[in-house]
Amino acid sequence: MRILTLAALLLASTAPALAQTAKVAPVLTTPEAKDVWTYARPAEARVTHVDLDLHLDFAAKTISGVAVLDIEVAKGAKEIVLDTLDLNIAAVTNENHVKLSHKVGPKDPQLGSPLTVQLDGAKKIRIAYVASPGARALQWLTPEQTQSKTLPFLFSQGQSINNRSWIPTQDSPGIRQTWSATITVPDGFVPVMSGQMLDGDKGELVPHYRRKFRFRMDNPVPPYLIAIAVGDLKFKEVGPRTGVWAEAGMIDAAVSEFADIEKMIDAAQALYGPYRWGRYDMLVLPPSFPYGGMENPNLTFFTPTIITGDKSNTDVLAHELAHSWSGNLVTNATWADGWLNEGFTTYFENRIMEALYGKERAAIYSDLDYAGMLRDVKNAGGEAAPSTRLRGEPGGDAGQLAYLKGSIFLRTIEVAVGRTRWDAYLRGYFDRYAFQPQTSAGFLADIRTHLIKGDKALEARLQLDRWVYQPGVPSNAVQVKSATLAKVDAQLAAFNAGGPASAIDAKGWQTQQWQRLLGNLPRQQSAARLAELDAALGLTRSQNAYVQSAWFDLAIANRYEPVVPALEEYLTRVGRNLLVTPLYRGLKAQGEWGEPIARQIFAKAKPGYHPVTVGGGDANPRPEVT
Repeated sequence: MRILTLAALLLASTAPALAQTAKVAPVLTTPEAKDVWTYARPAEARVTHVDLDLHLDFAAKTISGVAVLDIEVAKGAKEIVLDTLDLNIAAVTNENHVKLSHKVGPKDPQLGSPLTVQLDGAKKIRIAYVASPGARALQWLTPEQTQSKTLPFLFSQGQSINNRSWIPTQDSPGIRQTWSATITVPDGFVPVMSGQMLDGDKGELVPHYRRKFRFRMDNPVPPYLIAIAVGDLKFKEVGPRTGVWAEAGMIDAAVSEFADIEKMIDAAQALYGPYRWGRYDMLVLPPSFPYGGMENPNLTFFTPTIITGDKSNTDVLAHELAHSWSGNLVTNATWADGWLNEGFTTYFENRIMEALYGKERAAIYSDLDYAGMLRDVKNAGGEAAPSTRLRGEPGGDAGQLAYLKGSIFLRTIEVAVGRTRWDAYLRGYFDRYAFQPQTSAGFLADIRTHLIKGDKALEARLQLDRWVYQPGVPSNAVQVKSATLAKVDAQLAAFNAGGPASAIDAKGWQTQQWQRLLGNLPRQQSAARLAELDAALGLTRSQNAYVQSAWFDLAIANRYEPVVPALEEYLTRVGRNLLVTPLYRGLKAQGEWGEPIARQIFAKAKPGYHPVTVGGGDANPRPEVT
């Protein structure tokens, strides 16, 4: 397969850029909106649009080509600063191909290197470059690592600050940008992106047995939402505005599992206003995808681990869909305010689930979230631990509590003011800040203006600042309890009192009931008791990846040798952070017993893991709970 030389990159992308039609999104300038995860100085010069013309080389595992950036420059500014990570910059020119002076600064392990360009009056700059074969956002899979075993596969994971490893731009959620792309791949491959596909799944045949595909996103988005996947992909419609991309062997199961997505969109729109992104298609990736889902506009990425045949994990669909409002439409300006994405979305997800499946199904998720919040606060060091604040430190984010504590905060407001009033406020909030960044301070100012309206008693009752800026769980936190999980708790109590595992009636259980049982069993169990559980409930041979992960976690805590072969098979098959990272941590905690097992399995499994998983999430501030 052919790779462009650096010199040839200057001549790439000679076609005119695709039209940009959306208005420029504002950049916030308040102190709370300062993003320490970017080198950019957007108040001086900022990117408004990115046009990519890129060539993929699977043999070299490189993406190469040209990025043309439209920029907005403040009066007196002479340079623009971009974010890059291990990009080989061939040249930087203006729109007339005149060279611009530029410098790549020192590399920080997490932030990468600043690319400073002297503008000389340019309003558009062209950057010819090659991304490193080890680009942090990208995973290149061999045919053997895919389901079809026919073609290699590529996919990206941009959140939080990984896209700078394949796109030179200002990689900050507060600097929203429209984008367009021309992607050239070998004949036989199909690329998909998180924007409108302009040429269908056949593309345009070009010399050297390659095909060219064009994409466009007219709404300004945070850069982490620019995503790509390329492989032996097929498409199947789910509904008039939805469909599934996947390898052929997975597509029918995915379509069946995702059959309720059109109803979910209807429910979401009824709650908080129109879906503003056109189509809502879904991509099922190979098992190495590190998250449950990633809310890339127009094309949500999903792990195959949520496809269990019983739709018990459709909360992940609801969660990623909800991001079309909370996160994609209104975005945290910095990752310290990640709860504005994930807390809002977890709350919204629950409302979608209630609308489709009833109050008890929603109560199951709320009950689990409340228990998870208390567990996370305890594990963080207790009520006074700084990491339990919703608003995180400037150099980080709010962590897992961004999801759980954030959603319970919003539930508490709902109960205090009434659902009708709360829903009207939220719908207005999404309208007021559509396609804009937001901060915690901005949200609190807005809710005081449009909901509290000077009501001092309501202000005191809600404890807004206590929720956002103080650690621990405020006294007014609303807990929703599930009757379904109460029955699981009763069976758990009977087993813990010495009852037989055979008395646990798990018939018809879905993922959440298994999680309640396995997550609350005492961590110390005898080998005989573990064998009894496994024999009665078929845990080791479960086809549910969530159940297996929770079971292996318990078994590891007790150094239960019989599960080790199945554990190795699991860890070499599944690459989702949520499911595999706790198992490696558990093995490591077991010292001389577990560490050798962990090292042996990881050495075998590492080639199938995304760089985010290999790095333990260190390069990616966003954790995952869905």
